[in-house]
Amino acid sequence: MPFIVGLFDSASPATVFVNGSGQSKFIQGLAIEIFILAIYAISFDLIFGITGMLSFGHSLFYGVGAYTTGIAIKSFGLPLLPTFGLVLVAAVVQAILFALVLPRVKGITFALVTLGLGSVFHILVMSSEFGPYTGADVGLQGVIVPAFISPANERLRFYFVMLAVMVLVYLVYQRFVTSPTGRVCVAIRENEGRARMLGYNTFYFKFAALLLSSFTAALAGFFHTLYQPIVSPNVAGMGFTVTALLIVLIGGVGTLNGAFVGALVYRLLDYGLRRYIGESASFINGAIYVLFVLFIPYGIVGTWRLRSLQIKQMR
Repeated sequence: MPFIVGLFDSASPATVFVNGSGQSKFIQGLAIEIFILAIYAISFDLIFGITGMLSFGHSLFYGVGAYTTGIAIKSFGLPLLPTFGLVLVAAVVQAILFALVLPRVKGITFALVTLGLGSVFHILVMSSEFGPYTGADVGLQGVIVPAFISPANERLRFYFVMLAVMVLVYLVYQRFVTSPTGRVCVAIRENEGRARMLGYNTFYFKFAALLLSSFTAALAGFFHTLYQPIVSPNVAGMGFTVTALLIVLIGGVGTLNGAFVGALVYRLLDYGLRRYIGESASFINGAIYVLFVLFIPYGIVGTWRLRSLQIKQMR
């Protein structure tokens, strides 16, 4: 795609390859944002759409990955590989934190508890005590990305890395959902009591889903810090959890690939409206999402699958 866009911009493939085409470079940046959003959204779809656990604190997973990456690189000068290992450890810790409440609460109570956990983290990154590390309300700035993957100088390389990571995440999730563990997660979503009656300890399966979701969202946060010049505290707020929910609703809850379609529609819609309308775009965006819920309740991919099934049955 970058090379095709470059041709429309009168730039040769060689020019695009050395990051010399302005329009192609801009499209690459937009696509990278979509890839990151898609990885984040599919992690939410796993626990909400596949396992049936509604979390209002999912931005905690993303925010921990983003801030851990920024602090490790900027404040402690860690190389990229140890930083990634630290993000992995943080992902496991926060999954365990969420899992501690699983045996005690479920449904809307679980959602409220996760909201509380996410709010605590948001307050911490906004506090003046942690300001030297998190940047407080102005955000974490000045993270120096290694030159070999810097989106400023090696954006095409970063684009292909993100594309590969997104495809790999999707394949892992597809394998997980079709595995016996994933099928039990679906059974928990449909009727947890019946799954327990069949002899499954549902805690372990929900924890497995939380662990994979936490790691994936933290991975998206890791790349967010590498790509963005600033880590805003907004990524740790509830609003960013709502973003994941909207993307999943647009694409289709429980479809997995709907997360990618939803991320594409969400980002392009947001960019297009803000470019031509300005700040009023938020109102138009909200109205469009309401229409999506009312008239396409199964999302784009979910509706497509339903219509395809109906056509096959008619035949």
